[in-house]
Amino acid sequence: MFVLPFFLFSFSPSIIHPFHTSLTQMEFDPQRQTFEISLRLFTDDFETALTKENGGKSVHLNTSQKQDKLVEQYVRKHFAVANADRKLNPITYVGYEQEADAQWIYLEMPYSAKTQNIFIKQDILIELFTDQVNLVTIQLNQVKKTVVFRNNQPVQAVTI
Repeated sequence: MFVLPFFLFSFSPSIIHPFHTSLTQMEFDPQRQTFEISLRLFTDDFETALTKENGGKSVHLNTSQKQDKLVEQYVRKHFAVANADRKLNPITYVGYEQEADAQWIYLEMPYSAKTQNIFIKQDILIELFTDQVNLVTIQLNQVKKTVVFRNNQPVQAVTI
């Protein structure tokens, strides 16, 4: 009696994950004077975005064929950090890796502690999902701050 509802719930493709969210962690390394940045995205959502970015040609990230060029292109289009004068900080793409049902994307960004006001753009996957929520956690020395990005707020001023 309970087997059929459980079976339908367990294998329904539309119930893979009921929410659309990403997590970005920015952790300052004082010795290197850089932020180590990692973005965590659900693989199925990210592959959908990359397929769209790739002109509709299907993209799969869990294969031996790496998609670094396409991943970097997409991330640069949807994630950026600028100083108070809105000059973009240079970001180095490091790579990506699979973990369970998610992808981790790694970036590095030099940072001068002189600047405390920055602008962050984080609109990854917002073009696909109107309910997309992107959390950005910034850790600088002993201070930790989380900023929430939504469809109506893809760019925000942050004081760190």
